Amino acid sequence: MVEKETFIPRLLRCPDRSFFLFGPRGTGKSTWLGQVLPEAVRFDLLDTSLYLELSRDPHRIEALIGNRPSGSWVVLDEIQKIPVLLDEVHRLMEKRRWRFALCGSSARKLRRGGANLLGGRAITLNMEGFSAEEMGSAFDLEFSLNWGLLPFVQVERHNAADILEGYVNTYLKEEIREEGLVRNIPPFLRFLSVAGQLNGQSVHGQNIAREAALPRSTVDTYFSILIDTLLGHFLPAWRPGLKVREAAHPKFYWFDPGIARAAAGLIREPADRLWQGAALETLIFHELRVYNETSRKNRPLTYYRTASGVEIDFIIESRKRSGNAPAHLVAIEAKRAEKWNRSWESGLRDLAIQKGIKVDRLIAVYTGTRAYHFEGLDVLPLSDFLRSLYQGKIF
Repeated sequence: MVEKETFIPRLLRCPDRSFFLFGPRGTGKSTWLGQVLPEAVRFDLLDTSLYLELSRDPHRIEALIGNRPSGSWVVLDEIQKIPVLLDEVHRLMEKRRWRFALCGSSARKLRRGGANLLGGRAITLNMEGFSAEEMGSAFDLEFSLNWGLLPFVQVERHNAADILEGYVNTYLKEEIREEGLVRNIPPFLRFLSVAGQLNGQSVHGQNIAREAALPRSTVDTYFSILIDTLLGHFLPAWRPGLKVREAAHPKFYWFDPGIARAAAGLIREPADRLWQGAALETLIFHELRVYNETSRKNRPLTYYRTASGVEIDFIIESRKRSGNAPAHLVAIEAKRAEKWNRSWESGLRDLAIQKGIKVDRLIAVYTGTRAYHFEGLDVLPLSDFLRSLYQGKIF
């Protein structure tokens, strides 16, 4: 159990130069910044009076920061609320040599509004919910599959259902509307319910449009909102040309299994085995993203599915194809099962014998307790897999 007053150290490391920090609300960005930059002067643009003052006169940020020495840190929280403030940030980085931590839950308004993204003068970091590695012995697989890994959910486990419902009701509805991302809320709510139920599945825009009773173009816009606000991620299909016909549709995963369940309207319903299977994939995808980010390896993550229906949950390209040298891959299959069924190995083994690629590792992850090695394939309990992942042994 996670105690309220316990601070869980994060894997993300603070750089020594200015940076953007993006992540969904509730993932602990502000808490982390307070821990790693305790001496920084900070401004929260959720403060209405500060927001109004700087909206009218962005130049005032220099006076508010004061006469701090070169190299001082300044934290600007919710930077997406005043994109023009980045022009002043740019100027002050050059003139005063201050360092800025620019925190936000969405880069959408910055990118689409033509904001000054500082021309490479600030690196970009991303923060997710807690990882199993960060939680250590407090990590509870059953709870996390059902309710997710958001810090305030993990800290107040007895209130998980209420917190997740509130997150969907206040953030996904009201704040997205306030940001001007969606003008007409009822169609967006229909889409959210459908998208929640499709967590971990291939995205066929026309089918979703039909089910949500929306134009296809609107569905595409709504998905782009979820991606830009970091509430979800597309997992693209890997298309190496090994088969004549390969899946081209991406899969969509919510950033957190608990949020997916709440968006689907299933938070008060028991999570069945099928749903938990998707939740396990969501959790593993989350851990792969966290490791990719904190290790700064940034390897491409995809999935593989042939026209015959053979599917592998995750393909990690550990080395790109170069000249005559083939691409190197790690292939991972996940199963929500306490016992391993060897019939599940067929997709992995079929991939391993294909020409034109080099499969470095075949890995099956399941929720049992025993590890196996079957002719070049490692079957690992989830705990063993996560330990190896953060030790750098997977990729």
